[in-house]
Amino acid sequence: MKLAPAPETHALMVMGALHDAGDTIVLLGPHEPGFWAHFTAQPEYRDGRPDPLDRWSKRAIGGLAADWNGTAIFPSDGPPYAPFQDWALRSGQAWTSPVGMLVQAQAGLMVSFRGAVRLAGRRLPLPAAKPDPCRTCPDKPCLSACPVGALGPGPYRVDACRAHLETAEGRDCRAQGCAVRRACPVSRSYGRLPEQSAFHMRAFR
Repeated sequence: MKLAPAPETHALMVMGALHDAGDTIVLLGPHEPGFWAHFTAQPEYRDGRPDPLDRWSKRAIGGLAADWNGTAIFPSDGPPYAPFQDWALRSGQAWTSPVGMLVQAQAGLMVSFRGAVRLAGRRLPLPAAKPDPCRTCPDKPCLSACPVGALGPGPYRVDACRAHLETAEGRDCRAQGCAVRRACPVSRSYGRLPEQSAFHMRAFR
């Protein structure tokens, strides 16, 4: 999918795209390696105000939407909230993993949609659908990676996850990111820095 200016100018990448009636919806997420170095150099990260990543995402993706003559959409906008998970599944670039979270072709379980752009009245050629990596993952390490069993084949136990993060034993997840996300072979090849994962873990807590 060719878009000008390219999302990579903002350290973003197309993580999926789909047709919705006569429109094209382009899903955008961090381009790795390099996203964290780009973001931490931005004024939103440095100004000390709340929600720096969301504010930067709105500026960067809002700018791309204007350049592409489209409309920017963000996961935080709502209610009603845009169906990002459904869009991702329809794009042929993301699937439901064995632990229930989305797994994306390049990012694995580290997938993060910073926003989307709807191109009204344009049906652009879409990226070719990818195979679901979980189907050929022999060990499925995500199923047993959580040290307290908060994420696995059953429902996500949010309270257990948060409680673990407040303990000394939770330091590894706090500093490196969720052990389940890190266990995914696709995630390991994505290139996200531990500092970025720690940033997200602080926000989650």
